Amino acid sequence: MFASEPGFIFGLDHANLLFHEAGHPIVGLFSNRLETYGGTMGQLTFPAVLAVSFWRQRQAISFAASVIWFFENWLNIARYMADARALELPLVGGGDHDWNTIFTRWNVLSYDTEIAGMVRFIGWTGMILAALWVGWRWWRDRSRTDSIEQF
Repeated sequence: MFASEPGFIFGLDHANLLFHEAGHPIVGLFSNRLETYGGTMGQLTFPAVLAVSFWRQRQAISFAASVIWFFENWLNIARYMADARALELPLVGGGDHDWNTIFTRWNVLSYDTEIAGMVRFIGWTGMILAALWVGWRWWRDRSRTDSIEQF
């Protein structure tokens, strides 16, 4: 993630882009006005559904990986948000810039980079917390195993 072209992880982020683009027409089936939000909703929905599924199955590592994937998407969303005024990112199909449209609707376009910074912070925080949770689970389980082996 740190070494990739500004935060783009080839395989993972192409999958995220696929889910993003699929989200537009799926949400568009229900509302033309909300179709713009569908891309972001699409790229967040799949890892969120996986996280819930793994949580219910009590699969801690898979759950944490899904949570990390969910929050990694926030970095891409932040990158897209930060481009809302600059309009420099290449867009798939050359269509409208989602976050330019959204921020213009919300009358916050001039705050695009500040909002993106907050979203990026949330993304990194979520990924770090998920990784720390895995470390804590490992330590807790290791401690339990050590105490059982002493008897």
